[in-house]
Amino acid sequence: MCISCLRAFVALMSAAIFLLVAPPLRAQQSGGDQKTQDQGQKPPPPPDAAKEEKKKIDPFAEAARLLGGPASNPECLWLGTRVVRMLYQDDLDTAFRHLDLYDRFGCPGGHIQMTFRCVVRQGSIDPNPKGPIDTKVQENLNTRVQACWVNPGLQPSTTATVPGTTSNQ
Repeated sequence: MCISCLRAFVALMSAAIFLLVAPPLRAQQSGGDQKTQDQGQKPPPPPDAAKEEKKKIDPFAEAARLLGGPASNPECLWLGTRVVRMLYQDDLDTAFRHLDLYDRFGCPGGHIQMTFRCVVRQGSIDPNPKGPIDTKVQENLNTRVQACWVNPGLQPSTTATVPGTTSNQ
């Protein structure tokens, strides 16, 4: 009988310790989330984020507005821009697999050619193509491909330097 009383005492002490320790641990885990829950409001976004949201344009809506036709379909835009990026990055195997899907959806093959021509005419994006992948370079490529997809006749923004003529004498 004494052993059962000892077990009951240990169980009661364990429950009391758990009740004393659990609330402070729960408050530590929630951290600053409790303040925003108490207020019932989200913290306001930083001012820079609001400006960036305004700058972002939905590529599908922009393509539909400017292009029209099958090249502005979401599936054509999604697959086509990936094909052009992969071609530019010399990932030909993956580009051709995506191109098969692009054709299967009935998207215009000539638009890929015009977009790739536009991207190449813009000049090199990465001054060090053998180096590590830079996220800024990837963003520039994505932006360039998107701009060329919507307007394949886009002229190069920077004037390319024409190599000087040399004579072989």
